[in-house]
Amino acid sequence: MARFGLPALLCTLAVLNALLQAAELKSKSCSEVRRLYVSKGFNKNDAPLHEINGDHLKICPQGSTCCSQEMEEKYSLQSKDDFKSVVSEQCNHLQAVFASRYKKFDEFFKELLENAEKSLNDMFVKTYGHLYMQNSELFKDLFVELKRYYVVGNVNLEEMLNDFWARLLERMFRLVNSQYHFTDEYLECVSKYTEQLKPFGDVPRKLKLQVTRAFVAARTFAQGLAVAGDVVSKVSVVNPTAQCTHALLKMIYCSHCRGLVTVKPCYNYCSNIMRGCLANQGDLDFEWNNFIDAMLMVAERLEGPFNIESVMDPIDVKISDAIMNMQDNSVQVSQKVFQGCGPPKPLPAGRISRSISESAFSARFRPHHPEERPTTAAGTSLDRLVTDVKEKLKQAKKFWSSLPSNVCNDERMAAGNGNEDDCWNGKGKSRYLFAVTGNGLANQGNNPEVQVDTSKPDILILRQIMALRVMTSKMKNAYNGNDVDFFDNSDESSGEGSGSGCEYQQCPSEFDYNATDHAGKSANEKADSAGVRPGAQAYLLTAFCILFLVMQREWR
Repeated sequence: MARFGLPALLCTLAVLNALLQAAELKSKSCSEVRRLYVSKGFNKNDAPLHEINGDHLKICPQGSTCCSQEMEEKYSLQSKDDFKSVVSEQCNHLQAVFASRYKKFDEFFKELLENAEKSLNDMFVKTYGHLYMQNSELFKDLFVELKRYYVVGNVNLEEMLNDFWARLLERMFRLVNSQYHFTDEYLECVSKYTEQLKPFGDVPRKLKLQVTRAFVAARTFAQGLAVAGDVVSKVSVVNPTAQCTHALLKMIYCSHCRGLVTVKPCYNYCSNIMRGCLANQGDLDFEWNNFIDAMLMVAERLEGPFNIESVMDPIDVKISDAIMNMQDNSVQVSQKVFQGCGPPKPLPAGRISRSISESAFSARFRPHHPEERPTTAAGTSLDRLVTDVKEKLKQAKKFWSSLPSNVCNDERMAAGNGNEDDCWNGKGKSRYLFAVTGNGLANQGNNPEVQVDTSKPDILILRQIMALRVMTSKMKNAYNGNDVDFFDNSDESSGEGSGSGCEYQQCPSEFDYNATDHAGKSANEKADSAGVRPGAQAYLLTAFCILFLVMQREWR
């Protein structure tokens, strides 16, 4: 037994050594790393079968590694694409919400106007017959201008409505005094008495107030939805800096190089990198939240006193009431106009009888029956639309400050918040020890993961901040019932970047605020603040021309 002791011991040691070598070879295998690398569409020849020396690595930790130089370079591009994709997904959902709500509101308002016009036409044909048909272009023009205001905005609603009532008074004055001949000059004099005589009662004043407030609020709210979607669409296209790309590579794929393919980045580690890479987006949050609050304020107006549905639905009844009021008071109105504008010239006897028969204004307004009204516009009501949008607006608040966390909540990007020990911290599988920095560019000076130049804000983001600031100002004006001048500016947008990604054909365009700038300065004040007064510009130009002529003579 003793003579077999030494050989048996040596044999046992040899077996154990072989097993240890086999285990060591297995631990250094890169087969799983290689498999995942190839699954992303990369060349398998880039990936080693076993660990190699990592001196060639520029970003990932050196030492024994499963990554070649080609792998690190391709992983760098892949991490950039992964980041852009996740951010885009987060933003695209919000952009789609605003785009779909804008489309629904736009369809609703346009159909509401179509229904109101059709209802008025049907009612007036039944009530006034041929008399209305002869003057229908007056009412068509009214709705053309209302539609133009909603679509383009370059309409002064108060002036347009004043003009409508003045033209209606001229037509009716002719009808109730058909025995006279009126020149254009005389009718112009008649229109001047619209305010003084109030031939249509109090309807014009009330309707002007209601229409102006409702249309301003409706149009501004719809444009707010459009601008919100446009801002989100532009900001969603992120272009990581070189420093951000290095941090993304280190976070997402450097663990693979160590063979830790199933270990996800620590949550706080991811948070610091996202706050560094999305620093400029974080600066949107303040103006974005102000904009959301202003939208919610206008939404309350749309649900209450500025409800365009409650204004447009009975507009035919209100205008007919005004016409009846004019008819009832036609004698008194005519007498006062004759006193102010002078006695009109009677028509010849033959023409009087024919004129009276052609324009006899004996029709009376018939009671209004609600069941005869058109169906609700776009298959919904304003209250339902506004309630839905208010909920979405509340959910969208603080979107930009929450974006880094929302990205890290994606299971593709980081481990769960509770898994703090078994996660990748950029160097190995261990707890991440650094504190999470704040949002926004100014807070990135001490970011331990991403070097951010805090002195150079992103121009695209600044443009979106300005777009939100201008739109917020318009919202506040609309909330107070003040008209806001919108001018379509199809050649410009709120910033460089991709298209808005609108699913519908007519994407909303940007609008310039035709008044003062966001700080309340007029154009002249801004010129003054820039150091050049408007009057001084002409003086400088003259001086330059004289200097040029003198120098030209010298050259000769």
